Order: sequence, then C-alpha cells, then structure tokens
Amino acid sequence: MVSQITRGIKISVLTTFEGTYFKNHKLHFAFSYEITIENHSKDSVQLTSRHWEILDSLNDLETVDGEGVIGKKPVLKPGESHTYNSGCLLASPFGAMRGWFNMVNFTSTRNFKVIVPSFRLSAPFALN
Repeated sequence: MVSQITRGIKISVLTTFEGTYFKNHKLHFAFSYEITIENHSKDSVQLTSRHWEILDSLNDLETVDGEGVIGKKPVLKPGESHTYNSGCLLASPFGAMRGWFNMVNFTSTRNFKVIVPSFRLSAPFALN
C-alpha cells in the first residue's frame, strides 16, 4: 500500500493483478486498485474530478480526466472516508499510475488538488 497526505486529505492505494485476456486480438494485463480517501482536516470537502496518468513499461502513456470517481462526487466531513475500486488495462505486465483529485473545501469555497501517489502495477509472474 502507498499513502500520501495533501492538505489534510490522505490517499491510500492497494493494487491487485487480475489476469490476462485478449481484446481486439491483443494481449492485455488487467489490474484493479482500491483507493481510500480520508479527511483528516477540520473542514468538509468534496471530490469533484480526477486526473490520471497511466504508464506501462512500453512507455505508452494514457491520460484520463473525468468528473468524480466511478460516477460519484463524495462529500467527506472531518474524520470521514470514502473507498472505491476501479481498474485499468496495460499492454505490458508492468506499469504505474499517478494523478490527483480536484476537491473543494466547503469552509473556504476554494478548489485544491490532492495528490494521488504514484503506485506500481505489476503481474507477479513477471517478477524475479
């Protein structure tokens, strides 16, 4: 697990290799990840959007931007947390993801970014 705190918001990530399969006559490596967002600040906040950079060992970079996470824009009061699961496909058995969540602080009405620490995606059979 990797974790990082930005402005009182803690992001923790767990990853799992899900297997391989063929899609469009090409081998893909499937990974899932679980992200927990914890509000350690004194203010209520809301996640409004996300930005991901997904890189595989073949140096293919995919950038993904979108509203909320898995169709939700969770509001977190002080001490609350939100956990969700998602996934991605890579063209190789190794890769990494990093990014950020755009959030709004309800007390100050200011927008801010919460960094998602870089996390590795690796298929166990490919490790030495």
